[in-house]
Amino acid sequence: MVAVFNKELLSWYLITLKLRETVESAVPKSPTGSAQLLEFPEQPQQDLQKQQQAPSDYLQIVINEDGENCEEETKLTDSEWVISIKEKLEQARQDDAAGSWAKLCIYRVPHYLREGDDKAYVPQIVSLGPYHHGKRRLRQMDRHKWRSLHHVLKRTNKEIKLFLDSIRELEERARSCYEGSISLSSNEFVEMMVLDGCFVLELFRGAAEGFKQLGYARNDPIFAMRGSMHSIQRDMIMLENQLPLFILDRLLGLQSDDPDQKGLVAKLALGFFDPLMPTDEPLTKSEKSKLESSLGHATTFDPLADQGGVHCLDVFRLSLLRTGPKTVPRIWIKRWSHSNRVADKRRTQLIHCVTELREAGVKFKRRKTDRFWDIKFKNGVLWIPRLLIHDGTRSLFLNLIAFEQCHLDCSNNITSYVVFMDNLINSPEDVAYLHYCGIIEHWLGSDAEVADLFNRLCQEVVFDINDSYLSRLSQDVNRYYNHRWNTWRASLKHKYFGNPWAIISLIAAVVLLLLTATQTFYGVYAYYSPAS
Repeated sequence: MVAVFNKELLSWYLITLKLRETVESAVPKSPTGSAQLLEFPEQPQQDLQKQQQAPSDYLQIVINEDGENCEEETKLTDSEWVISIKEKLEQARQDDAAGSWAKLCIYRVPHYLREGDDKAYVPQIVSLGPYHHGKRRLRQMDRHKWRSLHHVLKRTNKEIKLFLDSIRELEERARSCYEGSISLSSNEFVEMMVLDGCFVLELFRGAAEGFKQLGYARNDPIFAMRGSMHSIQRDMIMLENQLPLFILDRLLGLQSDDPDQKGLVAKLALGFFDPLMPTDEPLTKSEKSKLESSLGHATTFDPLADQGGVHCLDVFRLSLLRTGPKTVPRIWIKRWSHSNRVADKRRTQLIHCVTELREAGVKFKRRKTDRFWDIKFKNGVLWIPRLLIHDGTRSLFLNLIAFEQCHLDCSNNITSYVVFMDNLINSPEDVAYLHYCGIIEHWLGSDAEVADLFNRLCQEVVFDINDSYLSRLSQDVNRYYNHRWNTWRASLKHKYFGNPWAIISLIAAVVLLLLTATQTFYGVYAYYSPAS
């Protein structure tokens, strides 16, 4: 075997090798089977020897007996190695300086969350923003985006340059909302923001005012409340498919000659995403007033107020929580007594499943409220609001959970609720009983699908029980569960008071036992105290 040195001769050497194989193809191989030394012209060979003597970096190429390259190895001197590390550190410094973490609000879903559920986070019809921009399967919607922009310009009688210049003023702020560097140029990024933003606003306004009033045909394939709209809504609520809310505010303000208006986009977004709501509990006026008086403040969500929403998914989340549950102080850290041993051993579990709680005497009842997260426990009764589950619920909850996992400035209330329901539901029987109680209403194929949905939602979620707004309630339920008398009473009621025949049998058995005891007593009494 022979080693050829000198990087500069590499190209020349490979060409020579090819020519040698062509010219000397008839020359037999060495009988020893060892690698042959490749000859070089005299001057290159001398240069090669000089390079071998020089203590510089080199590229080693090993040629086997067939004249093929079988190994390459690049070695750098210590000084060049240190220089390469310094270059990487400099790049890291630049990345850290360029990263505006404080403004970040539109995240890429972490890999540990999306494993097995990638479809729930990736849009299938329409892309918004830079993360999925330009993907081949999503390009079909681009022509409809351009149609929406054409309608906006025609209806408002404004020039496109006005929109482009206005959004360019917000370009740096908009870029800082996204995670990582955006490869799009300035013009491409501004064009994308204007095109996607106007498309979103046309959908919002069409759902509120009617697409016909905006100038679209009744049978329009996109701008009509029909078949594909549900899939579009599901794509537009995904975390990776968001546009900054201030971009949408600016675009809508330009259309209405009020560039600084705020809040109207949030109101339109809530109307557009209303079909995705996980509850549709109808409440009478008296029930609403009773609910408000019990809380001592209004329960409605005002999207026109400054709620701090950063994008449509965040606005939707705030509307779900409304006046939002408050996180209770940490109560799970203290030492647990013997009566709380179960909760202490299962730190990742908030509560037991429905079947186990029923065996301990816990009752389940539907609570009349339009806030699906507002769960109460009192006197052995777990009051749970109605939850509506449809084919978009999985994607909705997964993206809400992903946002709470990534965004530092929001609570984990949706995650707490989903983890709680996941603990309650372990089997189709648990779902069936909650459905019987009116707590769960679903449009899926079977109760098993609902159970599987909840059991998969929080598989890789990082969750702290101490920060859950349901931790105190879970403590009360577990304390009730661990009280043995409650279990005995529930078992007695289940076995002997489940139906009228069981009750009659129990009464007959008690009467028979009393009669037998009476007869025995008088028999014994007569034996020891015979009549005179």
